[in-house]
Amino acid sequence: MRAQNEPPETVVRVLRGEVDGEPTDVPGALRVARVDERALAEGRVWPQSRASQVAGLAVGSREGERVLDLCAAPGGKATMLPGEVVAVEIHEGRARELEENVRRLGATNVRVVHADALDLPAELTGFDRALVDAPCSGLGVLAQRPDLRWRARPLPELQLALLRAAAERVRPGGTILYAVCTINADENEAVVDASSLEADMSLVEEWPAFRHPRRPEFLLTLPHRDHTSGFFVARLRV
Repeated sequence: MRAQNEPPETVVRVLRGEVDGEPTDVPGALRVARVDERALAEGRVWPQSRASQVAGLAVGSREGERVLDLCAAPGGKATMLPGEVVAVEIHEGRARELEENVRRLGATNVRVVHADALDLPAELTGFDRALVDAPCSGLGVLAQRPDLRWRARPLPELQLALLRAAAERVRPGGTILYAVCTINADENEAVVDASSLEADMSLVEEWPAFRHPRRPEFLLTLPHRDHTSGFFVARLRV
């Protein structure tokens, strides 16, 4: 936990234009001294940790595919994804924020839907891929959110319900990317194990530096080792 007492690195995802900064081990992620507020307002950059960007890239979607993002606000990952993206957000205020971010970042392939991910309209089905960036205790982002130390709450039941909801909406042979910004095993591998979905081993081949130390079929970024947020990432086959 000592690493999470240190100030986090400042990283942005570069969408367009030239930005001063240091390239990192994640494509498109630039380490900067500070976020350029003008570039942010113009939609040229988006503040996003390396670990969070890995989770977005790990979805692996391609042009022509249909992608469902079940917990989409504020939109950092949804706006990374190629394909026809349906971005779902349950909270009305956050859905409006998501729509504004999608517009500002120029993500014309993203359609925002204000709905409950556990009770989606029937027509939202047959997706090639889904992203479940689930609510969690946030134990991987304490450096950015120190307030969570006093109100972190594990949410494995909700996470499993969201994962199962995604599986119902993805076509056979499609994939689900499950990501949570926590290092709590009860919210990570335990949720995946309970889902009975099969891990896509090619994920670890793509990101070997972030291999989970105990479960090599998954990714786990660790603040003390990787100098970024703590994220668990699993790509699963339906």
